[in-house]
Amino acid sequence: MSIPSYNLDYILNCNGLAFFKNFGYFKKVNKEQIKLKVKEKLGFGICDLGGNLIFTVMGFWSLNYLTDTVGLTAALAGITVMIGKVWDAITDPFMGYISDRTKTRWGRRRPYLLFGAFPIIFAMWFFFTAPDIENNFLLTLWAIFALMLLNTCSTLIMIPYSSLTPDMTSDYHEMSSLNGYRFGCAVIGTIIGAAAVLPIVSIFPTAKTGFSIMAIILGSIIATSSLVTFFGTKERIAFNSESLKLGFFETYKTVFQNIPYRILLITYAFHLMGITFLQNILIYYTKYVYEDTELTTKAMVFLLLVAMVFIPISVLVSKKIGKKRTYQICFVILSSACIAIFVLGHILGSNFFLGMMVYAGIGVGFSYVAPFAMVPDTIEYDAKKTGVRSEGAYYGIWTFIAKTGQSLSVFLSGIILSLGGYIAETIQSTQSLFAIRIIIGPLPAVIFIGAIILIQFYPLDEQNYRKIMNKES
Repeated sequence: MSIPSYNLDYILNCNGLAFFKNFGYFKKVNKEQIKLKVKEKLGFGICDLGGNLIFTVMGFWSLNYLTDTVGLTAALAGITVMIGKVWDAITDPFMGYISDRTKTRWGRRRPYLLFGAFPIIFAMWFFFTAPDIENNFLLTLWAIFALMLLNTCSTLIMIPYSSLTPDMTSDYHEMSSLNGYRFGCAVIGTIIGAAAVLPIVSIFPTAKTGFSIMAIILGSIIATSSLVTFFGTKERIAFNSESLKLGFFETYKTVFQNIPYRILLITYAFHLMGITFLQNILIYYTKYVYEDTELTTKAMVFLLLVAMVFIPISVLVSKKIGKKRTYQICFVILSSACIAIFVLGHILGSNFFLGMMVYAGIGVGFSYVAPFAMVPDTIEYDAKKTGVRSEGAYYGIWTFIAKTGQSLSVFLSGIILSLGGYIAETIQSTQSLFAIRIIIGPLPAVIFIGAIILIQFYPLDEQNYRKIMNKES
C-alpha cells in the first residue's frame, strides 16, 4: 500500500489540528476510506491530554521550581532548563527517525506508548523531588540530568504519538474527526496542567513534599493516557519503505532550502520564545509584584479558557483575511498586552493584570491554529517544485527549532533575574522587581513585534498558493 495521498495531513495531524479542517482550511484530496469507531477515536485523543498536561506544567513551573524549591540560582536554573530543552530538541528528530523504522506486531508507533508509560511516572517524580544536596555544582548536575531524563521520556511517547494518525487511517474526514477528539483532550490536559499544580502543592506542609506528590499524581495521569491510547487504537496503514532509505542528515538538509518554510519557521521560533518568557515569569510576577501566589492559577486559567474560545473564531477570521494576517493579529494583541502589563500592571493592581491576561488569551487563541495551517502550504509548495515529499523531516526540524527557541528564552530569563539580584523566597529589591517586569513586558513584546515584521515577507497567500497548486505537474 502506498503512502497516504492526502499530503497536507501529516503535519496537521502531528500537531492535533486536523479538527480545524472542518472550518474549511484545506481541500479534500485523499480517496482511501477507513472508518474508525468512536471508541477508537476517543482512545487516540486521550494521549494528548497527558501530552499537553506535561507541556503546560513544565512551561509554567520548571524555572520557578528550580529557583524557589530546589534552591538553584536564577542563572543556573536558566542554564539547566536551556540544556534540557536543547537536549529535548535534539532527541525529537532522532525519535521520529527511529519510530519511522520500527517494526513490531503492534505497529511502529504504539509500542512506545506502552513502554514509555511507566518511565514517565518515575521521571516526573525524580525531577520534582528536590534532593538534599548542598553543593551547588552537584545540585546543578542533578537538575540537568533529571530534566534531560524527563524530556527523553516525554519524547519517547509524544513523537511516535504525534505521528500515529496517518498510520491509523488516511481518510480525510476520519482524520479530521480523529484529531477533533485529540484536540478536545488536549484542552482538558492544558487546563489541568495550569490549574492543578498549585492546589496540590499547597496541601502539603512543604513545597518539596507537595511537588513530589504532585509529580506522582500528574505523572500517573500522563502514563494512563498513554496506555489508554496504546490499548484503544490500531495501526492499519502500511508505509513505503523506499522513502526511508535516506540517511538522517540527508533527510533533513533539504528542508532549509524552502524559503516560505524558513520564514514561517523563524517566525514560529519567535512566537514560542515570547510565549516562553511569559510562561516562565508569570509565577514570579504574581508572587513578588502582587505578593499573591494564588493569583497565578487564576491568571493561567483565565488566559487558557479565553484562548480556547477564540481558537475557532480565529479560523473563521482567517477565512476572511488570510492565515498570515490572522497570525499577525495574535502578535499585535500579545505585544500590546505585554507593554500594558509592564507600564501599568504594578500600578493598577491585580484586577488590571487579570484583565490583561483575558486580553492576551485572545492573542493566544489567534496564535494556535495559524502557524500549523501554514506549514502544510510550505510543504506542498516544496513538493510541487521538487516532486519529493519530506513531511517527517519538516516536522522534525519544526520541533527542533521551536524547542531551541524556548531554551534560549528560559536561559535569558534566568540570566536577567540573576543580574537583577533575584533571591528566592525573600522580599525582592527594586532592581529584581524591575527585572521581572522586563521579562513579562518589553522583552517578549519586542520579539512579538519582530515576528509581525518577519511574517510579512511570507509569500504564500491564498492566491499564490492556488496558482502554484493548479500548475500541471
